[in-house]
This record gives sequence, structure tokens and C-alpha cells, in this order.
Amino acid sequence: MEIDTGTNELLCVVKDGVALITLNRPEARNAMSPDLTQALRDQIKARGDDPDVGALLITGAGTAFCSGGDVKGMGGRGPRGQMSYEERLSDLRWRQMHLTGALVAVRKPTIAALPGAAAGAGLAIALACDIRIAARSAFATTGYARIGLSGDYGIAWLMTRTVGPMRARELMLTSEKVDAERAERIGLFNRVVEDTTLQDEAFAFARSLADGPRIALRHMKDNLDEAMHIDYATAHYREAERLVSASRSADHKEAVQAFVEKRKPKFTGK
Repeated sequence: MEIDTGTNELLCVVKDGVALITLNRPEARNAMSPDLTQALRDQIKARGDDPDVGALLITGAGTAFCSGGDVKGMGGRGPRGQMSYEERLSDLRWRQMHLTGALVAVRKPTIAALPGAAAGAGLAIALACDIRIAARSAFATTGYARIGLSGDYGIAWLMTRTVGPMRARELMLTSEKVDAERAERIGLFNRVVEDTTLQDEAFAFARSLADGPRIALRHMKDNLDEAMHIDYATAHYREAERLVSASRSADHKEAVQAFVEKRKPKFTGK
């Protein structure tokens, strides 16, 4: 089912329980325009709440994932250059909270499929997803140091939790271009596949998660998110709550029955 996003700069199709969201400004390497980012915010919220969607797959048209912000509109030359400090600060905080903030908050599996460059805020979008699958020709760069900026959209927080503080400092401070093989080696990308098979493999992966036990996956994301900042005893306590809750679901009963009958389970999200 094709979704009307309100702009040709963002495409969305729901198929087999997967919301395939495509950044569609290939001529600008899918840089973040106002129309694209507003539509992306809307679709993250709508598909995150959509009961027909079990996983979100975000990718880019052409040979890039997302090159970040539009540099030509920076340096006070864009419309935000006329804002006061307080107005600009409030505006950026809102935009961050409703884009990468909203993506992190989605309680369904989220996957980024990277056909090429992920830079700056574009890299932050990829890092806000649970899984990153990249084409062999893809690369990543924080990019901020090159344009005299310190980072936004939660990139330092996301980067530190993805590759650890040592690598995060290196990548943030240098704006180094990291090719796909090294990105996989240091944990920035989860998987690297051939360019020609990226979209098929990423969709198949997303579909396998969309077909999974949605209640259990939601609880897993809660456990994993909390693991970074709670103590072990608290983790035990909350994991127990969520496991007992999941054990009462129809999906758990179906999984056990399918195991006994040696067949693939058919989950309903209930």
C-alpha cells in the first residue's frame, strides 16, 4: 500500500508488515530539506503507531542514504539565519525531538539500509535505527568538524552507544570518512552486502522482524534501552516483569505450539 506523504521528497510503502520509507532527493544526495524532514517526522510517528506495521525500513534513493543538512543554507544564509538565538535553539530542539528522538522511541524494529553516504544528521538518522545494513560502496562521516559545527540530532549520544567512547571521539573530532568494511569492523554498521542486493536483503531482514513476536520485540527494546543506565538488580527486576507479561501473550503460546509441531510460528501481535 502506497502512503501519501504530502511530498515527492519522501516515499512510503507498506508491504508485508514493513513500512519502507525512502528519502527521495537523489539529486541532492537526499539532503534534509524542510519538506523531506517534516514528512519523515510524520511517517515515523504514523508508521510507529500503525498496527499493520511491524518494522520500519528507512533508505535513500540513488547512491546516498542522507548527506545531512543543506550546507548551502547554513552560515546565516537560510531562513533560520534571521531567528534570534532563543528562537533558533527552541526550533532545533523541537526538530531533533520529533525526528531522531521519535525514531529512537519507536517500539518496533527499525532498520536503515544505506546505499551510499550517511553524513552528519543523515548518519544520526541511521544511528537512531536499531540495525544498519550498508552497501559495500557506502560510507559514513560525522562531517560536523568540516563545517565548523559541533553536532546535532543526538549524534554524539548515539555514536557513543554504538561504537563506544573511544571511537566516537575519533569519528566526531576528525570527521573521518569511514568505508563500509571498516564501519562494520568497528560496529558502526551491522552488515555489509553487495550494492546490487542491498534493497532486497534489507527488506527481507525487515520482513523477518515484522513477522516476529511484536510484544516480545517491544519488551526487548525496552530492556536494551534501559541496560545502558540502570543497575544489574534493576535490570533483573524489569526483565522479569516483561518476560512474565510476554509469557501471557498469544504469540508466546503460538511459538511454543509451533516448536512442538516443528513448524514456523504465525504471530499476530497479541
